[in-house]
Amino acid sequence: MTTRPTLLGYLRADALSCAEELADATDSLVAFASAEGYTLGTVYTERDAAESAAFHALLDEVRRTDVRAVVVPTMQHLGAVGSPAAHQQIEFHQAGGWTAGAL
Repeated sequence: MTTRPTLLGYLRADALSCAEELADATDSLVAFASAEGYTLGTVYTERDAAESAAFHALLDEVRRTDVRAVVVPTMQHLGAVGSPAAHQQIEFHQAGGWTAGAL
C-alpha cells in the first residue's frame, strides 16, 4: 500500500463571512487533497491576520517535515502573507502553493 503525501492547509477567518463558510472552506481543502492524491494534514487557520501566527506555524511545520504542498481555498486567503516574499519562503522549504480550484 502506497502512503499518500501530506498536504497542509491555510485559511484566514477574516476572508470568510461566517463559521459556515469556514467549515465549507475546510471541506473544500479536504476534497481537493483527496482528489489530488494527498492526505490533508493540519489546516492552519489565521484568526488575526495582523499577527500571521498561523502562517508562521505553517512555515515551521514545512521546515521540520517532508510536506511538499500547501493549499488555500483562494489566493485571497494569503492576503498580506501572500506577498512574493511569503511565496518564496514556502518554495524555499520545498512546498508548492496552490489554490483548491486551480488544479
